[in-house]
Amino acid sequence: MTVAPDPRPAKNRKAPRFRRVPLRLIVPNMVTLLALCSGLTAVRMAYEGRWEFAVGAVLVAAVLDGLDGRVARMMKGTSRFGAELDSLSDFVNFGVTPALMLYLWILKGAGNLGWIAALIFAISAALRLARFNVALDDPDKPVWASRFFTGVPAPAGALTVLLPLYLDFLGLFPHWFADDAFVAAYTIGIAFLLISRLPTYSGKTLGTRVRRDYVLPLFVFAVLIVALTVSYPFHMLAGGAVLYLATVPFSWSAHRRLVLADANIALADDGDECDTDLDNIADRDKDHGG
Repeated sequence: MTVAPDPRPAKNRKAPRFRRVPLRLIVPNMVTLLALCSGLTAVRMAYEGRWEFAVGAVLVAAVLDGLDGRVARMMKGTSRFGAELDSLSDFVNFGVTPALMLYLWILKGAGNLGWIAALIFAISAALRLARFNVALDDPDKPVWASRFFTGVPAPAGALTVLLPLYLDFLGLFPHWFADDAFVAAYTIGIAFLLISRLPTYSGKTLGTRVRRDYVLPLFVFAVLIVALTVSYPFHMLAGGAVLYLATVPFSWSAHRRLVLADANIALADDGDECDTDLDNIADRDKDHGG
């Protein structure tokens, strides 16, 4: 029995109700959602007073946040939806969650001041993420600008603002530093670092190429860092937070040198359009790694 062809024109036929979405677009968003689940779990752990698990959940969220973008680029699965989801997840994980953790731990003892400090940190994280999204569309940024963030990034801010909590668990919390008002002031200080114009090092340009003879030592170093973090989490987090804050002056100095180098290149323009363009390109390659 033969089936008669559909007499309707092809353009009048109904399209499939649901379109298939490539897996390469789903996997990075799943990583982002796992990070969001980890951040929300940290809030629950904080309410239950299980601070070790709360800090661990924030750390896991930070690791997953660093992976989702790389997974998306590797699988060529970047999308506008993924970028928006990542920003919302970062706000919850690194803005709301650390603020609530600090408030439940010690800031509530400061009354209104403690709550204001928590609010300022959460709002600063939101503003910092919004500014980052807008800066992505800036076509006038120099090539070397990708080496730096403007202000402290949200994951680093979240792990740094919890430094008093790390020190408390290590028994290294000085009496004067344990005051709730001081922790509130410290929280506000980190919040202002988030929204500041201070350039900080970006790790996004690292790891693109590794020398062959460095591969095995890099594996051993990575395993060592993971093992130490699992075995001595608060020691590693406290040391990492202090070291990160110590790098801020160096990042500012490096950024300033690059800005001055670009200014000197502009001043050295001799008016010959062809020669000047070639000279500038050569200078950029020499000074900034091309």
